[in-house]
Amino acid sequence: MSKKLIEIDNLHKHYTTKHGIIKALDGVSLTIQQGEIIGLLGVNGAGKTTLSSILATLHPATHGDIRYNGHSIYADIPSFRHAIGFCPQKVNLNKDLTIDQTLWFAGAYYGLSKTEIRTRREELIQHYDLEKYRSEKADVLSGGYQRRVLFARALMHTPKLLILDEPTVGLDPHIRHRLWSAIQDLKEQNISVLLTTHYLDEADVLSDRICILDKGIVKKIETPQQLKKSYNKQTLEDVFIQLMNEEASHES
Repeated sequence: MSKKLIEIDNLHKHYTTKHGIIKALDGVSLTIQQGEIIGLLGVNGAGKTTLSSILATLHPATHGDIRYNGHSIYADIPSFRHAIGFCPQKVNLNKDLTIDQTLWFAGAYYGLSKTEIRTRREELIQHYDLEKYRSEKADVLSGGYQRRVLFARALMHTPKLLILDEPTVGLDPHIRHRLWSAIQDLKEQNISVLLTTHYLDEADVLSDRICILDKGIVKKIETPQQLKKSYNKQTLEDVFIQLMNEEASHES
């Protein structure tokens, strides 16, 4: 039986504007199992980035709780941050650092010893085929290799959960497929993944379960196979379009 790693319980995020209160998240509950890949889907403004950023402890929730191994993360956020890795949608590598230096500072940030940093850095450089670029700065790398460096940086401290925000956006199809293999490999390492993506074929291939958000509310949490069977569709894209059309018809 799979072990519960993360429990998101009745999470709310509200913003007060001059036009009133915006409910970015409106009671989201979700469990992430150890070694599971969860695909997070929804149209723009559905709450995907808000949920990812709260889970990454970049922003506080208005209400609700997140539990890691059964304990609220808010009791000890620094410890929880050691258990997660975060790959942002926008590449934010320091242009003044080489790849070697980038990974070194990532390891030092999480308190790894010099020996641990050297060992882990070599593992990741070899694993992501970065050897010939290790002395180069990030701006000379292609988009695909920059993404590999982001993966390696986020994994330096061996997190239990990796949060991926649109990890293949803007990449050529063959590069996307190479990164799919890297994401599937994380599952084999028993690392849980929260994958936010607009590419429905990507979510279909990679996800153990799909969570569809709409206006800050969870609409569906099922396996890709269950979703396609329930709606009698061949692709996840067809399922998603039908769900959005149903939602639009309810509002009209």
